Amino acid sequence: MPLPRRAATVRTRRGQIHRVTAMPPPPQQAPEPAGLQLLLQPEVVAPNHPPPAPPAPAAVPAPPQPQGEARYRRPLVRLQAVPNEDHVPDNYGDGPDELGITPAVYQALERHLPPDLAGAPAEVKRYFMRSVLRNYVPSPSQRIRTQNQREYRERILSAYQPLHPELYTNDPSTFILPAFLQAINGNTEESITSIMMEPAPGVFAFPMLKPSFCQMLMSEVNNFLRWAQSANQRIMRPTSLDRHGRGAALSDFGLQEMLDNLMKDFISPMSTVLFPEVGGNTLDSHHTFVLEYGEADGARGFHVDDSEVTLNICLGKHFTGADMYFRGIRCGNHVNSGTHDEEYFVHPNVPGQVLLHHGSHRHGVFSVTSGRRVNMVMWCKSSVFREMKKFMTDFSGFCRECQFQRTARQVQHLQELTARISISGQESKDETP
Repeated sequence: MPLPRRAATVRTRRGQIHRVTAMPPPPQQAPEPAGLQLLLQPEVVAPNHPPPAPPAPAAVPAPPQPQGEARYRRPLVRLQAVPNEDHVPDNYGDGPDELGITPAVYQALERHLPPDLAGAPAEVKRYFMRSVLRNYVPSPSQRIRTQNQREYRERILSAYQPLHPELYTNDPSTFILPAFLQAINGNTEESITSIMMEPAPGVFAFPMLKPSFCQMLMSEVNNFLRWAQSANQRIMRPTSLDRHGRGAALSDFGLQEMLDNLMKDFISPMSTVLFPEVGGNTLDSHHTFVLEYGEADGARGFHVDDSEVTLNICLGKHFTGADMYFRGIRCGNHVNSGTHDEEYFVHPNVPGQVLLHHGSHRHGVFSVTSGRRVNMVMWCKSSVFREMKKFMTDFSGFCRECQFQRTARQVQHLQELTARISISGQESKDETP
């Protein structure tokens, strides 16, 4: 007769107590290819002596151990950083599989497999490589969205005629102020920080672009929007946060390569110095757009950016209001936590001024009270940091709430330790004759 289950008491890290009366069922695993179960078992060497007598009928016989070629254990499989160039990969077909992975990708990754797995059958190697690649392969819906985005841009680029072709050159240094260019070329922390002011912790303001560039970019965006309206071309909104105002993603009409060089040559050197804790030296992609707001468009709500580092440039026009406010840097676990008094500050939008800040620095923009405000925003991203973030549990390197909680735990631990030492000392005195 089975014994009744007893309730287990579990104490969480926060000190809360929960009652657990039953264990949840184990998660379902993807089916393994035929024969892989045998290959995952340890190798058994045939003994030289006769096998032992069979067990008594009442005993449950042990499952038979497989014999044969080398066996592989999944937990021991680790990819090698340096590929084996002498290894000849297997043939994985002529076209991509159902995940969109091409044979060339499998063959390239196979050279990174450890030696004990490199000689396994092709289906075993494919199984392990798919389990690695599945984390990086986009879902079917993502592939459809990417394809739609590519076709959308191709339609625009085939028909749109730029108003200012000089904007599309691949050398953005022609639009950079000489003082800023000299500071970046100095390539030292002192030269970079010498051109900046820090109105609040983690927010840096500085002049960067020539006024002529700001004027040309605004007129180019206006020309593109007018062309789209006359050509009956639907414009994808640059972000889901902005439901009002006018705007466009700059990469949609040909400025991608110029902006890539802007991030690589100018934003990355600054981010390496100012934001190393979020992969500022590994920025590898961006989403850049221009937005225009007026009095009727309201405020831009409290939010964080989909970026590691954000560059925000007030391009100009005559306006009042539209000041930016900041409320502290937070990780994803504390993005909706409260604001400490020292974290809240307001910074005015000054035409021609650049703001550089952490993408997770919570912020918003007040309403425009008169005129129209135009800003260019560049969300710079690091795929390396985003991959590392999946395995991080402590974000006290940049999240203020994590820092506050960590400090509170340290203070509590110190108080408990002091109390134990005090009690121990008092007991020692009481035991002294």
